[in-house]
Amino acid sequence: MRALVTGVAGFAGRYLARHLLQQGDEVIGLVRKGRRIDDAGLSAQVSLVEVDLLDLHETRAAMAEVSPDVVYHLAAQASVAESLSDPVFTFENNVVGQASMFEAILASGVQPRILVVGSNEEYGPVPPGLLPIKETATLNPVSPYAVSKVSQDLMARQYWLTRRLDVVRVRPFTHTGPEHDDRFVTPSFARQIAEIEQGLREAVVRVGFIDGVRDFSDVRDIVVGYRLAAQMGEPGDVYNLGTGRGTPVRALLEGLLEQSGATIRVEIDPELIRPSEPSAQYADCSKFERLTGWTPRITLAETLRDTLEYWRLRTSGALAHS
Repeated sequence: MRALVTGVAGFAGRYLARHLLQQGDEVIGLVRKGRRIDDAGLSAQVSLVEVDLLDLHETRAAMAEVSPDVVYHLAAQASVAESLSDPVFTFENNVVGQASMFEAILASGVQPRILVVGSNEEYGPVPPGLLPIKETATLNPVSPYAVSKVSQDLMARQYWLTRRLDVVRVRPFTHTGPEHDDRFVTPSFARQIAEIEQGLREAVVRVGFIDGVRDFSDVRDIVVGYRLAAQMGEPGDVYNLGTGRGTPVRALLEGLLEQSGATIRVEIDPELIRPSEPSAQYADCSKFERLTGWTPRITLAETLRDTLEYWRLRTSGALAHS
């Protein structure tokens, strides 16, 4: 299988590339000019093509050259906080970039299966009576990032209906793991704890809204779901990916603190609290499980352990990174 991964240098993109290679697929990655994969071993196995997805001519040429069997579209500005500070870049990168890619695929004459990756952020705040969240739930985005993912999601469906692009959509819920950058909640906690353990900062973990409930998965499970969705998903359809369980963010923090021998205080930082934070979100993944048999296998405790160990190595300088 000849697989093209957009956003291959990103967090989930790297894990997806590793999984695809393990399954025997040939992997080609689209990257922005000057971007490289921060993993020498993986970089040696993945062919990189430098493309600006906003450049239709460039993207069309790349699609014709690569002629993929499947496209995994992961490239996106993925931070809610950054979308609030720069919504224009977020829309251009996420929405216009995907439209350009779709038009380039049509113009190039290739006919791949396309997996478009959405987000649980598309659902926004959900009344308790509608939990767990089904794919049929009303989309209620409350950030520029969420609006951009809804736009990508519905655009993918529109191109299936009107242009017959072979598109499958997924809405993964919160996923994390080693190598996740600290703009996001789990690695933010883990990095702070690792730096405290090494005497690099005062013994205080600063947090935002930790009373919310989320569906936390390990990225290593999620990318397995991506490949199954690309293989088995119905064209035009959409699938939730997650554990189906709600975990308080506070419990995640406590799980990390339990693994540390340091005495650490927790302080709320108002700057880390975003507006319209959903109180609870977790997925009904039964539709995808019935179709593929997929279910997450890595426990939250394993994810937290591996993430904290990654940040311990990184902050100590024992782990090379960009």
